[in-house]
Amino acid sequence: MQQGMYSGLFGALTTEHRMNFIANNLANVNTRGYKRETLAFKDTFPIYAHDEIREPILNLRSEPLFPEPRNAARHRIAVSKIDFSQGAMQYTGNNLDVAIAGENAFFRVNTPTGPYLTRNGAFVLNSEGTLMTTQGYTVMGQGGGDIRIPPGTRYIHISGDGQVQADDAVVGQLELVSVDNPQNLEKLGGNLFKPRENVTIEEDNAYFNGARVEQGFTEAANVEVVSEMVNMIEVQRQFEAYQKVMQTSDSLDREATTKVGRRAG
Repeated sequence: MQQGMYSGLFGALTTEHRMNFIANNLANVNTRGYKRETLAFKDTFPIYAHDEIREPILNLRSEPLFPEPRNAARHRIAVSKIDFSQGAMQYTGNNLDVAIAGENAFFRVNTPTGPYLTRNGAFVLNSEGTLMTTQGYTVMGQGGGDIRIPPGTRYIHISGDGQVQADDAVVGQLELVSVDNPQNLEKLGGNLFKPRENVTIEEDNAYFNGARVEQGFTEAANVEVVSEMVNMIEVQRQFEAYQKVMQTSDSLDREATTKVGRRAG
């Protein structure tokens, strides 16, 4: 089988993975605090033994002992990354909506399987007055405790440093976490982040690093619909091109097999 068939196959599989990422980004364009995912690619070249051999005699009349290097390019996914760039601020006017101003900063929420990080600051109150996410996860305050709003509270104010004030009393402070390298985080689902396996991350107080919160706003997804649609069209065209490469390679193989069979007969 010709190398063209392998190159076309690897390229088509790569574009399929890229299309999955683009479709997921578009599906979450209205998800608060969503961070788009990107893929990086590289070509890999199978190297033959004679490719590493250099002529010992530099003579213009000397003939090369080995043929020229013939490397076959095969596309591979190099790495996937999460784009943690700041999303647009969307005004809601809801006192329980809080947006983070700062790229490397996250809320910490407590789930049945442990604490995780999130950028989604659309919060609600449960029947006991505890600050929760819309999925029902408890929003953690500084020191790891819950934030509870007393019954009968008429006004809730959240300052830039995360202090939550119910009427005239401060009831807690939103915990805002920054990590040493956000790329060491991976998506868990439900707009949550967790450390990657076998990776240790160092956390810090994001307020000390300049992060702030804005009450009455939510952070929009950092997905540009037009750019993603252009990427989708590009991937479709690439996939069609790789199909043509495989079809052409298959036709050449069939023709070669047929001619060899006729000559042998």
